[in-house]
Amino acid sequence: MEKNITVTLRVWRQKDAKSKGGFKEYQVTSTTDTSFLETLDILNEDLVSKGEEPIAFDHDCREGICGMCSLYINGHPHGPATKATTCQLYMRRFKDGETITVEPWRSAGFPVIKDCMVDRGAYDKIMQAGGFISVRTGSAEDANNILIPKEKADEAMDAATCIGCGACAAACKNGSAMLFVSAKVSQLALLPQGRVEAARRAKAMVAKMDELGFGNCTNTRACEAECPKGISIANIARLNREFLKAKLKD
Repeated sequence: MEKNITVTLRVWRQKDAKSKGGFKEYQVTSTTDTSFLETLDILNEDLVSKGEEPIAFDHDCREGICGMCSLYINGHPHGPATKATTCQLYMRRFKDGETITVEPWRSAGFPVIKDCMVDRGAYDKIMQAGGFISVRTGSAEDANNILIPKEKADEAMDAATCIGCGACAAACKNGSAMLFVSAKVSQLALLPQGRVEAARRAKAMVAKMDELGFGNCTNTRACEAECPKGISIANIARLNREFLKAKLKD
């Protein structure tokens, strides 16, 4: 049954990338069936009505597809819900009177733009470095023209569910983007269309990841635990194999 809930939001406020930020507390009332992002909307409407600056945060589809809602809530990327983005988090997860800490991703690769909004363009640059195939595909071929074992097709599809939200890097103590990169490498490495450029892809994407300031993987599995799509760290092992094979060819 829907109930009213009043919480204190301890929100990170930062004027711009160069300014020093800090936490500020706000009290807001919503309902248990209200999403967390909608609760932030309610707070922003109240702030605007008072002539105050609304809280900046990213959002788009609000259907768990785009991955833009890059909020760190009570110590968890996207909040305490398992395999869910922030937009899929509802206030029934919290207790009436609770204080909820809201901050942006904490990673060198995702600099803060304003308040809880970060620049996730680094992931786009990694994809531009090699997360594609160059062959002209033309119109869709018949499904039986390229025979792919179901097991491999399923693995590739599982890797392809990565939405590039950045929760993996935010959760990692080293700010590593290995889970994201490995998912994108895996989805192509497992399919025949992606094998032609496999060596170049692995080297290029890892090099770009390092260039953009992401850390190294130490296999703590925090990335896997916090990923809203449940991407497996088995993909990291595949990325390492692809990278080593490419280096041996050199």
